[in-house]
Amino acid sequence: SGDCDVLDAKVLSSSAPALYANSLDLHEKSFDETLLSAGGQEVMTDGNLGGSSLHSEAFAYEVLYRCELASLLKTEAEISYIDQGGKKTDLLVEGGGVRLGVSVTRALAWPAEEPYTVAQATELLEGKLSDALLSTANVAPEDIWARQILSVISYAPGHTQSIETAWSEIDPAIRADTLVM
Repeated sequence: SGDCDVLDAKVLSSSAPALYANSLDLHEKSFDETLLSAGGQEVMTDGNLGGSSLHSEAFAYEVLYRCELASLLKTEAEISYIDQGGKKTDLLVEGGGVRLGVSVTRALAWPAEEPYTVAQATELLEGKLSDALLSTANVAPEDIWARQILSVISYAPGHTQSIETAWSEIDPAIRADTLVM
């Protein structure tokens, strides 16, 4: 539920940052990879370049696929960069006829029921939005995207509220033209 079918031609051709929120309720079911789209399954099969974010990347893609009719073009290890040691993004998708870089992060406290503060959200967003700018500058011409999406997976509505509050207070130069979902 929430913001769906929002990446229209007006948004995709704009340079304005934007924040969208949606909610996935898995009803405490176990993760079943066979229920993912073909692109989501490819994300899981291809893996990522390290870390424990693979499931988050698959969920981020599934939201874009199901809500925005996006198609997967490349996973993290397939995207070409000018500097292989520089900042990278997690997915390259196409939505609305536009190439979009997708970076994924998680907003949660531990244990998961603990509050996620605005200060924590601000630190996360400032770092990840800055990284999005760097990966956009680093992408090779053959994989260049028009906009970048920062997909933030949060554990609970309160965590999402902290992200929304922090986003509204972040320096516009850091938010740049990134779409936060």
